Amino acid sequence: MLDNVVKNYRQWRHFRDTVDELNRLSNRDLNDLGISRADITAIARDAAGR
Repeated sequence: MLDNVVKNYRQWRHFRDTVDELNRLSNRDLNDLGISRADITAIARDAAGR
């Protein structure tokens, strides 16, 4: 049970870190990467393995 809590926390932390990092980028930088602001949550979710 504790393993699941730790795993879920790590996934959530990775998700939040990814969202925060992408949100710090300018619209131009995101566009250069082919990412729109609307895609950030989905990209972070995929990156975190959710």
